[in-house]
Amino acid sequence: MAQWSFLTNHARVLLCIAHDPDARLRDIATTLGITERSAYGIVNDLADDGYVVKERDGRRNRYQIQHHLPLRERASRERTIGDLLGVLVDTNTRNGNRKRAAKAARTSDAASR
Repeated sequence: MAQWSFLTNHARVLLCIAHDPDARLRDIATTLGITERSAYGIVNDLADDGYVVKERDGRRNRYQIQHHLPLRERASRERTIGDLLGVLVDTNTRNGNRKRAAKAARTSDAASR
C-alpha cells in the first residue's frame, strides 16, 4: 500500500513549529520521519518565503510563524497561515505541552541541585 498524507512536509514542519517554536531540527526530523537535512531545507524554504522568522537564542534557533501571511495556493489565497493552524493545531494541547515542559525543566533543575 502506498504511503501518502493530506499535508505536505512543509505543512507538517509548520505544525511542528506551531507546537514548539523552540524545536530543534533533529526533533522536527524525528517527529516527521524525515532526515535532518530535509528538515533544514524545509525550514529554510519557509524562512526564505517569510512564513517563519528564525531568531538566534544562544546556540539554538527559535521560530516565529507569520500567521497573517496568505496561503500559497491560488484557490486559498483569502486564507492565512493562522487560519490553517487554527484548524490543525489544538492550542490547549500546545499550551499544555509548554506547561509540562516548563515543569519538567524546573523538576530537572531542582534534582540537579
